[in-house]
Amino acid sequence: MGFEIKNIEKKKGQGSDGFDIDQLLKKEISFGGNSFSNKKKEAFYTELYVLLQAGLELKDALQLIAKEQKKEKDKAVFNTIIEELISGKNFSETLKSQRYFSDYEYYSVQIGERTGTLHRVIEELSQFYRRKNEQRRMVISALSYPLIILFTAFLAILFMLQFVVPMFAEIFRQNKVDLPWITSKIINISNFTKAYYWVFLIIITVIIVFRKTFEKKLWYRKFSALIILKIPFVGEYLRKIKIAQFTQAITLLTGAKVPLLNGIQLTQKMITFYPLQEALHKVESDILVGKTLSESIGKYSIFDSKMVSLIKVAEETNQNQVIFGRLTNQYNKEIEYKSKMLSSVIEPVMILILGIVVATILVAMYIPMFKLSTVIG
Repeated sequence: MGFEIKNIEKKKGQGSDGFDIDQLLKKEISFGGNSFSNKKKEAFYTELYVLLQAGLELKDALQLIAKEQKKEKDKAVFNTIIEELISGKNFSETLKSQRYFSDYEYYSVQIGERTGTLHRVIEELSQFYRRKNEQRRMVISALSYPLIILFTAFLAILFMLQFVVPMFAEIFRQNKVDLPWITSKIINISNFTKAYYWVFLIIITVIIVFRKTFEKKLWYRKFSALIILKIPFVGEYLRKIKIAQFTQAITLLTGAKVPLLNGIQLTQKMITFYPLQEALHKVESDILVGKTLSESIGKYSIFDSKMVSLIKVAEETNQNQVIFGRLTNQYNKEIEYKSKMLSSVIEPVMILILGIVVATILVAMYIPMFKLSTVIG
Protein backbone atom coordinates (compact mmCIF):
# COMPACT_ATOMS: atom_id res chain seq x y z
CA MET A 1 0.00 0.00 0.00
CA GLY A 2 1.44 3.35 -1.01
CA PHE A 3 1.49 6.36 1.25
CA GLU A 4 0.29 9.60 -0.30
CA ILE A 5 1.56 12.84 1.18
CA LYS A 6 -0.89 15.69 0.85
CA ASN A 7 -0.57 19.34 1.67
CA ILE A 8 -2.89 20.04 4.56
CA GLU A 9 -3.53 23.58 5.71
CA LYS A 10 -3.43 23.70 9.48
CA LYS A 11 -6.04 25.67 11.27
CA LYS A 12 -5.40 27.48 14.48
CA GLY A 13 -5.44 25.06 17.38
CA GLN A 14 -5.36 21.99 15.11
CA GLY A 15 -3.24 19.03 16.25
CA SER A 16 -0.31 17.55 14.35
CA ASP A 17 -2.21 14.57 12.91
CA GLY A 18 -1.91 15.90 9.33
CA PHE A 19 1.27 15.42 7.32
CA ASP A 20 2.22 18.87 6.06
CA ILE A 21 4.86 18.66 3.35
CA ASP A 22 4.96 22.48 3.05
CA GLN A 23 5.89 22.75 6.70
CA LEU A 24 8.68 20.22 6.19
CA LEU A 25 10.09 21.98 3.15
CA LYS A 26 10.45 25.21 5.15
CA LYS A 27 12.64 23.45 7.70
CA GLU A 28 16.16 22.20 7.50
CA ILE A 29 16.61 18.58 8.46
CA SER A 30 19.47 18.04 10.89
CA PHE A 31 20.97 14.94 12.34
CA GLY A 32 21.95 14.67 15.97
CA GLY A 33 21.46 16.97 18.89
CA ASN A 34 23.43 18.64 21.63
CA SER A 35 23.82 15.48 23.68
CA PHE A 36 21.92 12.75 21.78
CA SER A 37 24.59 11.82 19.27
CA ASN A 38 24.27 9.69 16.15
CA LYS A 39 25.99 6.86 18.01
CA LYS A 40 23.30 6.93 20.70
CA LYS A 41 20.59 7.06 18.05
CA GLU A 42 22.02 3.99 16.35
CA ALA A 43 21.94 2.09 19.65
CA PHE A 44 18.45 3.37 20.45
CA TYR A 45 16.84 2.37 17.15
CA THR A 46 18.67 -0.98 17.10
CA GLU A 47 17.49 -1.90 20.60
CA LEU A 48 13.98 -0.65 19.89
CA TYR A 49 13.73 -2.72 16.71
CA VAL A 50 14.91 -5.88 18.50
CA LEU A 51 12.41 -5.39 21.33
CA LEU A 52 9.52 -4.69 18.94
CA GLN A 53 10.40 -7.78 16.91
CA ALA A 54 10.37 -9.79 20.14
CA GLY A 55 6.72 -8.85 20.59
CA LEU A 56 6.94 -6.09 23.21
CA GLU A 57 4.63 -3.12 23.12
CA LEU A 58 6.21 0.20 22.23
CA LYS A 59 5.78 1.62 25.74
CA ASP A 60 7.30 -1.46 27.39
CA ALA A 61 10.23 -1.43 24.98
CA LEU A 62 10.94 2.23 25.71
CA GLN A 63 10.76 1.59 29.46
CA LEU A 64 13.40 -1.13 29.15
CA ILE A 65 15.62 1.17 27.09
CA ALA A 66 15.15 4.00 29.61
CA LYS A 67 16.32 1.74 32.46
CA GLU A 68 19.53 0.96 30.59
CA GLN A 69 20.52 4.62 30.24
CA LYS A 70 23.48 5.61 32.41
CA LYS A 71 23.11 9.37 32.10
CA GLU A 72 20.21 11.00 33.91
CA LYS A 73 19.70 13.43 31.03
CA ASP A 74 19.19 10.60 28.53
CA LYS A 75 16.94 8.76 30.96
CA ALA A 76 14.83 11.91 31.37
CA VAL A 77 14.37 12.13 27.58
CA PHE A 78 12.99 8.58 27.38
CA ASN A 79 10.81 9.04 30.48
CA THR A 80 9.28 12.14 28.89
CA ILE A 81 8.57 10.19 25.69
CA ILE A 82 6.93 7.40 27.71
CA GLU A 83 4.77 9.88 29.65
CA GLU A 84 3.58 11.49 26.42
CA LEU A 85 2.78 8.06 24.96
CA ILE A 86 0.70 7.24 28.04
CA SER A 87 -1.11 10.57 27.68
CA GLY A 88 -2.28 9.51 24.20
CA LYS A 89 0.26 11.00 21.82
CA ASN A 90 1.69 9.08 18.86
CA PHE A 91 5.32 8.01 18.97
CA SER A 92 6.17 10.41 16.15
CA GLU A 93 4.63 13.30 18.08
CA THR A 94 6.69 12.47 21.16
CA LEU A 95 9.85 12.53 19.04
CA LYS A 96 8.92 15.89 17.58
CA SER A 97 8.50 17.38 21.05
CA GLN A 98 12.12 16.46 21.87
CA ARG A 99 14.76 18.76 20.36
CA TYR A 100 17.19 15.85 20.09
CA PHE A 101 15.30 14.23 17.19
CA SER A 102 15.21 15.61 13.67
CA ASP A 103 12.29 16.29 11.36
CA TYR A 104 13.61 13.45 9.21
CA GLU A 105 13.08 10.98 12.07
CA TYR A 106 9.72 12.48 12.96
CA TYR A 107 8.25 12.17 9.47
CA SER A 108 9.79 8.73 8.90
CA VAL A 109 8.23 7.39 12.13
CA GLN A 110 4.93 9.08 11.32
CA ILE A 111 4.88 7.36 7.93
CA GLY A 112 5.62 4.05 9.65
CA GLU A 113 2.70 4.55 12.03
CA ARG A 114 0.28 5.39 9.23
CA THR A 115 1.30 2.52 6.98
CA GLY A 116 1.66 -0.08 9.72
CA THR A 117 5.39 -0.48 9.02
CA LEU A 118 6.78 1.12 12.18
CA HIS A 119 9.12 -1.78 12.95
CA ARG A 120 10.47 -1.60 9.39
CA VAL A 121 11.06 2.17 9.66
CA ILE A 122 12.80 1.70 13.01
CA GLU A 123 15.08 -0.91 11.42
CA GLU A 124 15.88 1.42 8.52
CA LEU A 125 16.65 4.28 10.92
CA SER A 126 18.98 1.95 12.80
CA GLN A 127 20.78 1.03 9.59
CA PHE A 128 20.83 4.66 8.47
CA TYR A 129 22.65 5.82 11.60
CA ARG A 130 24.89 2.76 11.58
CA ARG A 131 26.07 3.62 8.08
CA LYS A 132 26.39 7.29 8.99
CA ASN A 133 28.54 6.42 12.01
CA GLU A 134 30.63 4.01 9.92
CA GLN A 135 31.30 6.76 7.40
CA ARG A 136 32.32 9.11 10.20
CA ARG A 137 34.65 6.52 11.70
CA MET A 138 36.23 5.86 8.31
CA VAL A 139 36.82 9.57 7.72
CA ILE A 140 38.34 10.01 11.19
CA SER A 141 40.48 6.91 10.70
CA ALA A 142 41.71 8.16 7.35
CA LEU A 143 42.54 11.68 8.50
CA SER A 144 43.59 11.32 12.16
CA TYR A 145 47.17 10.13 11.57
CA PRO A 146 47.88 12.57 8.69
CA LEU A 147 46.56 15.44 10.83
CA ILE A 148 48.83 14.40 13.70
CA ILE A 149 51.78 14.35 11.30
CA LEU A 150 50.77 17.76 9.92
CA PHE A 151 50.50 19.24 13.41
CA THR A 152 53.84 17.74 14.44
CA ALA A 153 55.47 19.06 11.28
CA PHE A 154 54.09 22.52 11.91
CA LEU A 155 55.45 22.56 15.47
CA ALA A 156 58.85 21.24 14.33
CA ILE A 157 59.21 23.85 11.60
CA LEU A 158 57.97 26.61 13.91
CA PHE A 159 60.51 25.58 16.56
CA MET A 160 63.34 25.61 14.06
CA LEU A 161 62.36 29.03 12.69
CA GLN A 162 61.90 30.54 16.14
CA PHE A 163 64.94 29.12 17.95
CA VAL A 164 67.37 27.15 15.78
CA VAL A 165 67.64 29.50 12.81
CA PRO A 166 68.08 32.69 14.94
CA MET A 167 70.89 30.97 16.86
CA PHE A 168 72.76 30.18 13.64
CA ALA A 169 71.99 33.65 12.26
CA GLU A 170 73.62 35.29 15.27
CA ILE A 171 76.75 33.17 14.82
CA PHE A 172 76.94 34.10 11.14
CA ARG A 173 76.44 37.80 11.96
CA GLN A 174 79.17 37.86 14.58
CA ASN A 175 81.68 36.17 12.26
CA LYS A 176 80.60 38.20 9.21
CA VAL A 177 80.08 35.10 7.06
CA ASP A 178 78.85 35.57 3.50
CA LEU A 179 75.50 33.80 3.37
CA PRO A 180 74.23 31.74 0.42
CA TRP A 181 70.92 32.77 -1.15
CA ILE A 182 68.93 29.95 0.46
CA THR A 183 70.33 30.71 3.91
CA SER A 184 69.40 34.39 3.60
CA LYS A 185 65.87 33.48 2.61
CA ILE A 186 65.46 31.06 5.54
CA ILE A 187 66.74 33.71 7.97
CA ASN A 188 64.36 36.29 6.50
CA ILE A 189 61.44 33.89 6.93
CA SER A 190 62.53 33.24 10.51
CA ASN A 191 62.72 36.96 11.29
CA PHE A 192 59.33 37.55 9.71
CA THR A 193 57.59 34.79 11.68
CA LYS A 194 59.23 35.95 14.90
CA ALA A 195 58.18 39.56 14.38
CA TYR A 196 54.72 38.96 12.91
CA TYR A 197 53.53 35.69 14.48
CA TRP A 198 50.51 37.58 15.81
CA VAL A 199 49.42 38.24 12.22
CA PHE A 200 49.09 34.47 11.63
CA LEU A 201 47.05 34.13 14.82
CA ILE A 202 44.72 36.90 13.68
CA ILE A 203 44.34 35.34 10.23
CA ILE A 204 43.47 31.93 11.74
CA THR A 205 40.96 33.55 14.11
CA VAL A 206 39.36 35.53 11.27
CA ILE A 207 39.04 32.37 9.14
CA ILE A 208 37.36 30.46 11.99
CA VAL A 209 34.95 33.32 12.78
CA PHE A 210 34.24 33.85 9.07
CA ARG A 211 33.38 30.18 8.59
CA LYS A 212 31.14 30.06 11.67
CA THR A 213 29.34 33.21 10.58
CA PHE A 214 28.71 32.35 6.93
CA GLU A 215 28.76 28.53 6.77
CA LYS A 216 24.96 28.39 6.33
CA LYS A 217 24.85 31.10 3.67
CA LEU A 218 24.08 29.91 0.16
CA TRP A 219 27.03 31.67 -1.48
CA TYR A 220 29.45 30.21 1.08
CA ARG A 221 28.14 26.65 0.66
CA LYS A 222 28.30 27.03 -3.10
CA PHE A 223 31.86 28.44 -3.12
CA SER A 224 33.27 26.00 -0.52
CA ALA A 225 31.75 22.98 -2.29
CA LEU A 226 33.23 24.15 -5.61
CA ILE A 227 36.69 24.46 -4.04
CA ILE A 228 36.51 21.08 -2.27
CA LEU A 229 35.37 19.25 -5.42
CA LYS A 230 38.40 20.64 -7.27
CA ILE A 231 40.82 19.04 -4.77
CA PRO A 232 42.20 15.82 -6.30
CA PHE A 233 40.95 12.62 -4.65
CA VAL A 234 39.41 14.51 -1.69
CA GLY A 235 36.65 16.03 -3.84
CA GLU A 236 35.67 12.67 -5.30
CA TYR A 237 35.79 11.12 -1.82
CA LEU A 238 33.38 13.73 -0.43
CA ARG A 239 31.07 13.35 -3.41
CA LYS A 240 30.80 9.60 -2.79
CA ILE A 241 29.92 10.21 0.87
CA LYS A 242 27.11 12.62 -0.02
CA ILE A 243 25.73 10.34 -2.74
CA ALA A 244 25.74 7.45 -0.23
CA GLN A 245 23.74 9.59 2.21
CA PHE A 246 21.23 10.30 -0.55
CA THR A 247 20.76 6.64 -1.48
CA GLN A 248 20.50 5.65 2.20
CA ALA A 249 17.70 8.16 2.75
CA ILE A 250 15.80 7.08 -0.38
CA THR A 251 16.14 3.42 0.66
CA LEU A 252 14.57 4.21 4.03
CA LEU A 253 11.72 6.27 2.56
CA THR A 254 10.86 3.88 -0.26
CA GLY A 255 10.86 1.06 2.30
CA ALA A 256 8.25 3.05 4.22
CA LYS A 257 6.10 3.31 1.06
CA VAL A 258 6.77 7.00 0.53
CA PRO A 259 6.33 8.04 -3.13
CA LEU A 260 9.64 8.67 -4.87
CA LEU A 261 8.93 12.35 -5.55
CA ASN A 262 8.14 13.01 -1.90
CA GLY A 263 11.21 11.03 -0.92
CA ILE A 264 13.37 13.33 -3.06
CA GLN A 265 11.70 16.36 -1.50
CA LEU A 266 12.47 15.08 1.99
CA THR A 267 16.03 14.08 1.15
CA GLN A 268 16.70 17.40 -0.56
CA LYS A 269 16.16 19.17 2.76
CA MET A 270 18.40 16.68 4.55
CA ILE A 271 21.40 17.19 2.24
CA THR A 272 23.44 20.30 3.03
CA PHE A 273 26.01 19.72 0.28
CA TYR A 274 25.11 22.42 -2.24
CA PRO A 275 25.88 20.67 -5.58
CA LEU A 276 23.77 17.62 -4.62
CA GLN A 277 21.03 19.74 -3.07
CA GLU A 278 20.79 21.89 -6.20
CA ALA A 279 20.78 18.80 -8.46
CA LEU A 280 17.95 17.22 -6.43
CA HIS A 281 15.95 20.43 -6.70
CA LYS A 282 16.26 20.29 -10.50
CA VAL A 283 15.47 16.56 -10.49
CA GLU A 284 12.27 17.30 -8.57
CA SER A 285 11.27 19.90 -11.19
CA ASP A 286 11.99 17.45 -14.03
CA ILE A 287 9.87 14.72 -12.44
CA LEU A 288 6.98 17.15 -11.97
CA VAL A 289 6.93 17.80 -15.75
CA GLY A 290 6.84 14.08 -16.54
CA LYS A 291 10.45 12.95 -16.83
CA THR A 292 11.67 9.74 -15.21
CA LEU A 293 14.22 9.81 -12.40
CA SER A 294 16.90 8.13 -14.54
CA GLU A 295 16.40 10.67 -17.36
CA SER A 296 16.65 13.55 -14.93
CA ILE A 297 19.71 12.58 -12.89
CA GLY A 298 21.56 11.59 -16.07
CA LYS A 299 21.88 15.31 -16.87
CA TYR A 300 23.89 16.12 -13.75
CA SER A 301 27.56 15.21 -13.39
CA ILE A 302 27.38 14.71 -9.63
CA PHE A 303 25.58 11.39 -10.26
CA ASP A 304 27.50 8.40 -11.61
CA SER A 305 26.58 6.73 -14.91
CA LYS A 306 26.24 3.37 -13.12
CA MET A 307 23.72 4.98 -10.77
CA VAL A 308 21.68 6.18 -13.75
CA SER A 309 21.72 2.68 -15.28
CA LEU A 310 20.62 0.95 -12.06
CA ILE A 311 17.86 3.47 -11.42
CA LYS A 312 16.59 2.88 -14.96
CA VAL A 313 16.44 -0.83 -14.16
CA ALA A 314 14.61 -0.03 -10.89
CA GLU A 315 12.00 1.98 -12.79
CA GLU A 316 11.45 -0.81 -15.32
CA THR A 317 11.17 -3.53 -12.66
CA ASN A 318 9.51 -1.42 -9.92
CA GLN A 319 12.24 -2.32 -7.40
CA ASN A 320 13.34 1.08 -6.17
CA GLN A 321 14.06 -0.05 -2.61
CA VAL A 322 16.18 -3.01 -3.72
CA ILE A 323 18.20 -1.01 -6.24
CA PHE A 324 18.78 1.95 -3.93
CA GLY A 325 19.80 -0.48 -1.18
CA ARG A 326 22.30 -2.06 -3.56
CA LEU A 327 23.64 1.36 -4.54
CA THR A 328 24.05 2.25 -0.87
CA ASN A 329 26.09 -0.89 -0.23
CA GLN A 330 28.25 -0.24 -3.29
CA TYR A 331 28.96 3.36 -2.31
CA ASN A 332 29.75 2.39 1.28
CA LYS A 333 32.28 -0.17 0.04
CA GLU A 334 33.83 2.43 -2.26
CA ILE A 335 34.01 4.92 0.62
CA GLU A 336 35.73 2.32 2.81
CA TYR A 337 38.25 1.60 0.06
CA LYS A 338 38.88 5.29 -0.60
CA SER A 339 39.29 5.93 3.15
CA LYS A 340 42.12 3.40 3.30
CA MET A 341 43.56 4.78 0.07
CA LEU A 342 43.36 8.36 1.40
CA SER A 343 45.20 7.39 4.56
CA SER A 344 47.88 5.42 2.73
CA VAL A 345 48.49 8.28 0.25
CA ILE A 346 48.43 11.27 2.63
CA GLU A 347 50.78 9.79 5.25
CA PRO A 348 53.88 9.30 3.04
CA VAL A 349 53.24 12.59 1.20
CA MET A 350 53.17 14.56 4.45
CA ILE A 351 56.24 12.75 5.78
CA LEU A 352 58.04 13.51 2.50
CA ILE A 353 57.08 17.20 2.63
CA LEU A 354 58.14 17.44 6.29
CA GLY A 355 61.46 15.79 5.48
CA ILE A 356 62.12 18.16 2.55
CA VAL A 357 61.34 21.29 4.62
CA VAL A 358 63.44 20.22 7.61
CA ALA A 359 66.31 19.10 5.35
CA THR A 360 66.21 22.42 3.48
CA ILE A 361 66.46 24.39 6.73
CA LEU A 362 69.32 22.25 8.05
CA VAL A 363 71.27 22.38 4.79
CA ALA A 364 70.75 26.16 4.60
CA MET A 365 72.19 26.53 8.11
CA TYR A 366 75.11 24.12 7.73
CA ILE A 367 76.50 25.37 4.42
CA PRO A 368 77.74 28.63 6.04
CA MET A 369 79.00 26.62 9.03
CA PHE A 370 81.32 24.69 6.71
CA LYS A 371 82.62 27.98 5.32
CA LEU A 372 83.03 29.32 8.85
CA SER A 373 85.02 26.25 9.94
CA THR A 374 87.28 26.64 6.89
CA VAL A 375 87.96 30.30 7.70
CA ILE A 376 88.68 29.52 11.36
CA GLY A 377 90.92 26.60 10.36
